[in-house]
Amino acid sequence: MQVSALENTFNLDETFPRSAHQPKHRKESPKLAIHVDEKNQTFHLQTDHTSYIFQVLAHGILAQVYYGKKIHVKPQYPDLLQHEMKTDTPAYSLDEPTFQKGDLKQEYADTGTGDFRRPAYQVSQANGSRITDFQYDHYEVVQGKKRLPGLPSTFDDTEDDAETLIIHLTDQLIQLDLELSYTVFPHQDVIVRSANFKNHGVEPVTLEAALSAQLDLPDKHYDLIQFSGTWARERHLIRTPLRSGIQALDSVRTTSSPQQNPFMMLARPNTTDDAGDVFGFNLIYSGDFLDQVEVDQWDVSRVLVGINPSEFEWQLAPDKEFQTPEAILSYTADGMNQLSQQLADFYGKHLVDPKYRRMERPILVNNWEATYFDFDEPKLLTIAKQAKKLGIEMFVLDDGWFGHRDDDHTSLGDWFVDQKKLPDGIGAFAGEVHNLGLEFGLWFEPEMISIDSELYQKHPEWLIHAPKRRATPGRNQYVLDFSRPEVVDYIYEMMSQVIEDTKLDYIKWDMNRYITEMFSANLPADRQLEMPHRYILGVYNLYERLTKAYPDVLFESCASGGGRFDLGMMYYAPQAWTSDDTDAVERLKIQFGTSYGYPQSMMGAHVSAVPNEQTGRITSLETRANVAFYGAFGYELDISKMSDEEAEQVKEQVAFYKQHRALYQFGKLYRLDSPFDGDGNVMSWVVVDDQQDHAIATRYQLLNHPNAPYDRLYLRGLNPDKQYRINDSEETYYGDELMNAGIFVGSEFDDSVTVKQSADFSSRRFMINVVK
Repeated sequence: MQVSALENTFNLDETFPRSAHQPKHRKESPKLAIHVDEKNQTFHLQTDHTSYIFQVLAHGILAQVYYGKKIHVKPQYPDLLQHEMKTDTPAYSLDEPTFQKGDLKQEYADTGTGDFRRPAYQVSQANGSRITDFQYDHYEVVQGKKRLPGLPSTFDDTEDDAETLIIHLTDQLIQLDLELSYTVFPHQDVIVRSANFKNHGVEPVTLEAALSAQLDLPDKHYDLIQFSGTWARERHLIRTPLRSGIQALDSVRTTSSPQQNPFMMLARPNTTDDAGDVFGFNLIYSGDFLDQVEVDQWDVSRVLVGINPSEFEWQLAPDKEFQTPEAILSYTADGMNQLSQQLADFYGKHLVDPKYRRMERPILVNNWEATYFDFDEPKLLTIAKQAKKLGIEMFVLDDGWFGHRDDDHTSLGDWFVDQKKLPDGIGAFAGEVHNLGLEFGLWFEPEMISIDSELYQKHPEWLIHAPKRRATPGRNQYVLDFSRPEVVDYIYEMMSQVIEDTKLDYIKWDMNRYITEMFSANLPADRQLEMPHRYILGVYNLYERLTKAYPDVLFESCASGGGRFDLGMMYYAPQAWTSDDTDAVERLKIQFGTSYGYPQSMMGAHVSAVPNEQTGRITSLETRANVAFYGAFGYELDISKMSDEEAEQVKEQVAFYKQHRALYQFGKLYRLDSPFDGDGNVMSWVVVDDQQDHAIATRYQLLNHPNAPYDRLYLRGLNPDKQYRINDSEETYYGDELMNAGIFVGSEFDDSVTVKQSADFSSRRFMINVVK
């Protein structure tokens, strides 16, 4: 196969002209975020509360100077660059014995030239050498921030004072250019980084690693906070002190994965949700990733974030370029609640589709746990009609509506209706739902194929598998080769037809297995390691086309639950199914952990039936709703079989959530009591509106205790000088009293009643309203 055949792929390898040097000056903005001292070649990036500084040293090497709390702009910071000569570290040259790259804090380190820590990139050349010598050439500053072509990325459509610094470096020997991009979003205290490689030489080179960001911190006195787990137990918080050597989180599943999430934090040992230094790192990417911290022999901590190099290569032909995904860096001295809030504000203004920035998510009912594959039109309409009576706004038809899918062995790829179940077609059924006054949503799993399908009979070569090797099934299904444009084109046409036939309002996009036997018949042998990235770019291409063609369709991403809960997905799908585990007790840890790196508006959270399918646990309808309220709320059970009492309770829950939906989804979230602390018996949090006039706090307790000690709930985020009432009480409280002295929490168990009910798995809601 000729390499030129690869150029018919999703705009990945566009040619580009060799541009002249950009001007080194730009018109000064009254709200300058990027300060450049040209004489000393110092770059000082300032947000409202932070400073990020680096400098060009001898031989055009970029040195990291400082990242942390905001400091004054100076021409240079020589003390912050001080280091001692080390006898065991190679010098740059014989006449410069004290210039040692291995002892520098660098911005984007290479390999093989004296720095033995893990590099930010690695380039293999035609002669087999992996040695490069990128030297600083020039810089440019651009007002605002534009989207990246072909990748989900940040933007500044709101003219929110963003500025972008681009550092141009060149390896003259092989004529390879490297652009390091830094966009400063000052009001959210966020810096977005990425790298772009451009080959101006006459020979191809191969990128063996191309990470998005590097940060060298001057000491190791941090805790690494990660969010790990597995299916149905995603994003549990784990906190570990940094130690000498490498600590890493990663995925090679071609998804961000439920095992490790791309979001991580570095916090000082005494940092809490309410106070202390903390850095946050996240990657706008949905495939194989690496988050790594390496502590060297001098206790310098090197952070690397980007595409996982272990399953990556990219052949860069002459006149081609490669753009890395963007990495998000954020810092605060005010604790992890503040970090989460500034990230949530940033995502809403600079990552999520502006249409959904503050759009309240609809309350839905999903039929999956009510019917599974066993349904027909009358059964579905019974649920839909009950939903309308209860005030629910959307009916979602899950798996089983297409092909001849009566179980999970068949029909993936055949996105046309099963007329045995819906004899008048999917469009007619959608019309029935719309006529009830409900919105209509559908489940798709676009990236998958079943052996028992018409699509496989037509195109067996589209299934990902290695030639003459056994193909490993997962959940009785296989994966389509989304690195091939014709595959994406075919799925786009089939989905488009359904969207138009149904006048669709919502898509639940699922992805229920990882990729094995990674191989593409569309790629030559020496480019097979490009496939993981090309696959993800194919997924993004389909999302891009569908969201542009159908801007009014709300997308929810899902990957067997929370297996692709990442910022790459958020760019296209503003909400995600948080976990397949819908048990209210399990969801406390899952949603609490998720809240550190992602806003509650992104978290799909439903009330399901009891005993719970995943745990067998029985919890009250009240507790199930009080957990699910903190997200994109819905129901996942057969509401048509509820008792009159339960139906009335659901009706009240729906009405309550509609009244307070904006606060739950977009209010400022403060974590109060962590289920990851102590015995994990209590969790609590509160959402507060922008005016600090209204708040809702909820306290959850797993097990009740006899003769329990006195407990108080200490609120956060209120105005200390305003007076509030709690649950319409006669007594009023100043905000500082509620935050510093707290409110009394009594026992959950009432021993005065004759018939005893369990007080386990309880929840208590506190409505806090300002006194007018």
